[in-house]
Amino acid sequence: MKPQNLLFIISDQHNRNALGCYGHPCVQTPNLDRLAAGGTRFTRAYTNCPICVPARASLATGRYVHQIGNWDNAFPYDGSDRSWAHVLRDQRHRVDSIGKLHFDSVESDHGFTEEIQPLHVVGGTGDLLGSIREGAPFRNKRAEIEEAGPGDSSYLQYDVRIANAGIEWLQRRHESTDQQPWVCFLSFVCPHPPYIAPDELFALYLPKDVPLPPQWQVEEWPRHEVIDHLRRFFGMDVPFSEATLRRLVAAYLGMCTHLDRQIGRVLDALKALGFDENTRVVYTSDHGEHMGGRGLFGKFTMYEDAAAVPMILAGPDVPRGRVVTTPVSLVDVYPTILEGVGAVADEQRAPRPGRSLWQLATQPSRDRTILCEYHAVGSQDASFALADSQYKYMYHVNRAPQLFDLVRDPDESQDLAGRPEYEAILAAFEQRLRDRLDPEAVNEQAHAAQHAKVAAFGGRDAVIDRGAFHNSPVPGEKPQFKRFETD
Repeated sequence: MKPQNLLFIISDQHNRNALGCYGHPCVQTPNLDRLAAGGTRFTRAYTNCPICVPARASLATGRYVHQIGNWDNAFPYDGSDRSWAHVLRDQRHRVDSIGKLHFDSVESDHGFTEEIQPLHVVGGTGDLLGSIREGAPFRNKRAEIEEAGPGDSSYLQYDVRIANAGIEWLQRRHESTDQQPWVCFLSFVCPHPPYIAPDELFALYLPKDVPLPPQWQVEEWPRHEVIDHLRRFFGMDVPFSEATLRRLVAAYLGMCTHLDRQIGRVLDALKALGFDENTRVVYTSDHGEHMGGRGLFGKFTMYEDAAAVPMILAGPDVPRGRVVTTPVSLVDVYPTILEGVGAVADEQRAPRPGRSLWQLATQPSRDRTILCEYHAVGSQDASFALADSQYKYMYHVNRAPQLFDLVRDPDESQDLAGRPEYEAILAAFEQRLRDRLDPEAVNEQAHAAQHAKVAAFGGRDAVIDRGAFHNSPVPGEKPQFKRFETD
């Protein structure tokens, strides 16, 4: 494949189904739909961890969370494990980031030539409270959910600034005489909560008409020990009214449209400057969003709502209008970026499990198994998932497993793990997981690292006294800490 420029666009917490091109019946995402129509769309793309910091560390390094030790939102990527950006910069490519990174701080070298308006974790340390997992203080998110609706937020404003900066960056590159292929990592923060949409975009979605997520009614909620604990932990165990849920979904869809409009502005500039002839574009997200499905809001689980992400490729040499069912994940980004700009991988430093999405986009769809894991806030022990072309297997340390047939049951409403006829499939998946890693040993490693992290910051009482914040502040905004009481 001929080396070309790459515009890599990533959002935060974009449910895979909340795009028109993925079949949503009413969300307005014309710019992303246009990108998919002119390129290749992956229908089975996943995060490697359904929470921001670990997911972004995996994307940067091309390695799994248990391999790099970025366990939760208090273990931000610090540049010590080389990223694809380091490789590109070393080979004299311009590689800049614009917007949210959620790494440790601007003082660290993450590999970028320049970080423009970066959003990093609070104080270089992030969410320390999330590293307390045994008897952790519960975090009630009810207010954030009840307040969903129209209005303005620093996140909406930040995404406008990110789009502005992206357009200005493209204009500068257009004036440059440098012929080496470049990479622009353009990272938006919407549709991450708060669940607030601009007034005119909220008005596009009448709450009474929006489709509701899977298993939203309390009698349909899956009753599994891990999921029940998450609901209690975040104050979601008491059902919200249907009116509240509909208002939240309408706000979320409005945020998706706001994001799409900012992306559209950048794509229009790319074309106006003539870059569309020599620039490929990738769109994805770091993880999904439940939107009240299964009585859950946010991410944190292995369900499709949280673990699945959109993945769209477009540009020169990318098949147009193609849909690929091969399972892929964010660790595939590393070789994708390197191959796209013609850089040489440094695999001798650390083998990476990913495969180039450019290659997968041009090949017949095939079976493949992806790995997702979770060791962060709201969990007592580790959860892992393996997903292939038909099934998703969830292994919860010290808890019962789950198994879903994603072909026959795409909403994951029927857990097959307890059925005798699926015992052999369940056992085979457990062996496949253990061939990759020792889940109990990884769980112990995560707990040990988190205990050490808490101790390094004064111990359990000091970290609890410090409190936490619901959402990371944008550049120039101060974090609003809140102290949570232990249950």
